[in-house]
Amino acid sequence: MNLKINAFQHLGIPVTDLKRSELFYESLGFINVMASAFEIDGNAGYVAMMQSGNMIIELYQLPEPQLMEIRTRKDGNIDHIAFDVDDIDATFRTLKENGYQVLEPEPVFLAFWKNGCKYFNIQGPDGERLEFNQIL
Repeated sequence: MNLKINAFQHLGIPVTDLKRSELFYESLGFINVMASAFEIDGNAGYVAMMQSGNMIIELYQLPEPQLMEIRTRKDGNIDHIAFDVDDIDATFRTLKENGYQVLEPEPVFLAFWKNGCKYFNIQGPDGERLEFNQIL
């Protein structure tokens, strides 16, 4: 299998109060380099990409009622790790053809960053989510 992963892209952390978490990470030297909204079942959620050097932490606040699950977690809140790729469609095909458990039926577009991004996830052997992401 010929798969090219450029770098670790970001770490995704669901939060219960986005503004509070933004202030916390800013106190550690991170800056908000992208803020956006997204929708789940007609309800708004919010995201902030916090960067320090070449590290990015994605903080996101899910809409109610999904937020209740985050509030009641007992085993931590790191949700996924993401890898940067040059060609999301080729990466998707390669992983699917090689038997990986791909969680989305196709790469998903989000109106994040200047021109958007496309991503999909695979599931690891212990249930962890690994995201592959191309900033367009």
